[in-house]
Amino acid sequence: MTAQMSERRIKILHVLGSMDPGGVETWLLNVLKHVDRDTFEFHICTFGPEPGAYAVEVEKLGTRMVQCPRSAGLRHFRRRFRRILREGEYDVVHSHVHLFSGAVLRWANAEDVPVRIAHSHTSQDDKTNTLARRCYGRLMKSWIDRYATHGLAASQLAAAQLFGEDWQRDRRIQVVHCGIDLGPFEEPVAREEVRAELGIPRDATVVGHVGRFVPAKNHRFFLEVAREIAKLRPDTHFLLVGDGPLRCEIEERAKAMSFNGNMHFVGSRTDIPRLMSGGMDVFVFPSLWEGLPMTLIEAQAAGLRCVVSDKVTKEASISPEQSTRLSLSAKPSEWAASTLDVLNGGRRKGEWAAQTVCRTDFSIERSASLLLNLYVGAVER
Repeated sequence: MTAQMSERRIKILHVLGSMDPGGVETWLLNVLKHVDRDTFEFHICTFGPEPGAYAVEVEKLGTRMVQCPRSAGLRHFRRRFRRILREGEYDVVHSHVHLFSGAVLRWANAEDVPVRIAHSHTSQDDKTNTLARRCYGRLMKSWIDRYATHGLAASQLAAAQLFGEDWQRDRRIQVVHCGIDLGPFEEPVAREEVRAELGIPRDATVVGHVGRFVPAKNHRFFLEVAREIAKLRPDTHFLLVGDGPLRCEIEERAKAMSFNGNMHFVGSRTDIPRLMSGGMDVFVFPSLWEGLPMTLIEAQAAGLRCVVSDKVTKEASISPEQSTRLSLSAKPSEWAASTLDVLNGGRRKGEWAAQTVCRTDFSIERSASLLLNLYVGAVER
């Protein structure tokens, strides 16, 4: 590090919708646990109405939470955000808000922030493909191309989505896999305790899923698969972890399908490793699109065998023998048959599974090291 930079910490502002539990948010929280406070100072700016469930833990780790709700109107919002940038005197602005990163980095450039990073975490824009949306997308991508000093992506699919199909020709852009904290997956879990808490019989077969209730996660199809499984194994239970705008609709649909108390919705949780290790026997993930789903990495670290949509990037299949890929054009009955088939293979031992992940870029230690080294190199340049 140069003499000038060594005199003070590198100041980094991460920009997100909120710090509610999710793949990106959990990754960032774990990165904060591996930060050298003498070298880096992290702040997190959220655009949602609430800072999020992780906010308290974030501040305990010495990171400042900054709120800048977008509901105040674009002009007022822009002024307030630029004031945050101006007063913060940041070395790095790292934006995770997909297309809107174009505006974030444009304003960061106007406030003379030297390092401006756009980070893509998804392989598809989840908004309706209207003419106005397409125009907005073209504008934001042009601003990202103009104002980003660096581009990061969770996977190759996510890179192509935000930076274009020829992203590999742009030296500013690279794939950095988000890592997970493997410690909780190596800890013993009392299966009886977890299942008693969830109202699930200790010896029941449990098909699990973790994800926000949004269109991409394809919960409707999950319910169709669950119905076919229940026809073959009526005593099977289903555990869905997560929250989101479609949760009420999916819960009502599950009631209408008469699962007779075998469908468990437990909301947003911060103990995913514990629920996977003690509460699930197989993981079903029929997403319509993904950047790179952290919950699938976690499921493999927990030793679960996974039945996964072929729309999910192959980069997420760390252990091929644990992951069965199926087309979404296949019938729910085919998904059900495959799920029951992989159940017969049993789960991997938790310690072995976690160590397999540990040897990849999906461990938080490697992921955090890559990110922090990138910050230092970028600021020095």
